[in-house]
Amino acid sequence: MALTEIMETLGSAARRGEYAGAETVLHFGSPAAELAALREACAVFDLSWRGKLVISGEDRVRWLNGMVTNNTRDLAQDCGNYSFVLNPQGRIQADLTAFQRGDFYMIETEAAQIPLLKEFFDRYIIMDDVEAGDLGGRLTSIGVGGPRAASVLAKAGLLPGEARPGQLLDGSWNGMGYTLVCDPIEVRGWFELWLSADNVAAFWQALIASGAVPAGAQALEWQRILLGLPRVGVEIGAKVLPQETGQEYALHHTKGCYIGQEIVERIHSRGQVHRLLTGLILDLAAPAPGCKVLAGGKEAGEIASSAVIPVAGQERTVALAYLRRDTLQDQSVTVEGCDARVSPLPFRF
Repeated sequence: MALTEIMETLGSAARRGEYAGAETVLHFGSPAAELAALREACAVFDLSWRGKLVISGEDRVRWLNGMVTNNTRDLAQDCGNYSFVLNPQGRIQADLTAFQRGDFYMIETEAAQIPLLKEFFDRYIIMDDVEAGDLGGRLTSIGVGGPRAASVLAKAGLLPGEARPGQLLDGSWNGMGYTLVCDPIEVRGWFELWLSADNVAAFWQALIASGAVPAGAQALEWQRILLGLPRVGVEIGAKVLPQETGQEYALHHTKGCYIGQEIVERIHSRGQVHRLLTGLILDLAAPAPGCKVLAGGKEAGEIASSAVIPVAGQERTVALAYLRRDTLQDQSVTVEGCDARVSPLPFRF
């Protein structure tokens, strides 16, 4: 999205800033109300901070399936799934969603990951007939999320058919083409609209007129933490193993060989990892990443991210932390000398 071209459409209350390595709207005046729309009604939001790669060539099916943790080989056309990209030691290097589009795969991830992901892919294109091309700004995205998202899309004339998680539906609206994407990460529960940046303002206004509340990146980040969804570069560093994140839907255990598979399957056969991404509810200001979590006076893990979030009528301090498995049954731990309560993910408020 060429954000500067639609600032008048978004309104003077829109506060701009950086999120996921890109400039976007942080909020439209009330992040708390925007979060409430995401959780209880319908919100529309900028997703131009997500970039896209096209994987093409005769060997693309076999090659991509050997690069990611999920089964992209057997995807039906116009369907997609979520994966990790690992190094040979089984550590997460990136995450992505891959969509099978017939003659090519569309890869979507945070725009900040695109250069590194392309470099990683190019390193493994040796004798293969495969090309990884960056779409740049030729295609942008709007997000629509919340329990009323489908009804708002339908009212706006932007629901071309029944969409299942991971499915793409191509449509045309007022002479403008677009693709509706039903997010394969079901707990997130949002839709995306892929479209030309020139058409963003018209689609945005139609969604607002149909009942969507504009939301910024601050509300999206709060919602992400409440859902327990880790981000590369935040909760996921270069040494994190896939099973430590709890995102088992990113893994396929019978698909065949891929980079890092040996480590993933060794952990799978063993049945567990030593630590797991876990929720914490705290009685203090948001602790910094890296703060130690103690159980019984002994170190049990560390904070990965935290926030003070206005939810259910009050401000709550929550955190995502990696904790040792043998402490997950403890209901009470301490952070910086203050009590904290272990919570399953997603948080239930």
